[in-house]
Amino acid sequence: MDFLFLLGSTRRDGNTEALARQAATHLPAEANQSWLRLSDLPLPTFGDVRHEGEGTYPQPVDNERVLLEATLGASDLVIASPLYWYSVSASTKTYLDHWTAWLRVPGADFKNRMRGKTMWAITAHTSEDTARVEPLLGTLRLTADYMGMRWGGELLGYGNRPGQVLEDAEALARARTLFTSRAVRA
Repeated sequence: MDFLFLLGSTRRDGNTEALARQAATHLPAEANQSWLRLSDLPLPTFGDVRHEGEGTYPQPVDNERVLLEATLGASDLVIASPLYWYSVSASTKTYLDHWTAWLRVPGADFKNRMRGKTMWAITAHTSEDTARVEPLLGTLRLTADYMGMRWGGELLGYGNRPGQVLEDAEALARARTLFTSRAVRA
């Protein structure tokens, strides 16, 4: 098991990251963990050229290459994005937008290589109504479905002020069991 945690917050050590780190402590000892902060690996705004020329994209370089290789190398992709305006953060959305290119990079075989991986979602939010998190979860579930990935589950935690998510007893309890379904399935 190779878990890739993609941190989509602009704030270091924010509530979403704290919740993800809590969940990661409960992974089986044999599970490998990689952590990438999307703000440390900024991607350019995605340019859609699918309908221009041959509709292919060049081989990724620099940060895009790092993210592509890490994504393909993981068995489990954990998207840890705070809830921003009812969806994923801008850096997370840009990362997912680049999947459009990766689907069309000659030799990447991106969709086939993503098939069968598991996607997870971890987010901190500030709404008492967790239904407001559904657009974020829907984005990730539909992405996983389109790619032929399994949906592992989600971990939601309430946190407005820094560190407040660590006071959410329900979220911390769920963090202990989030990845247990993965361990059983593996």
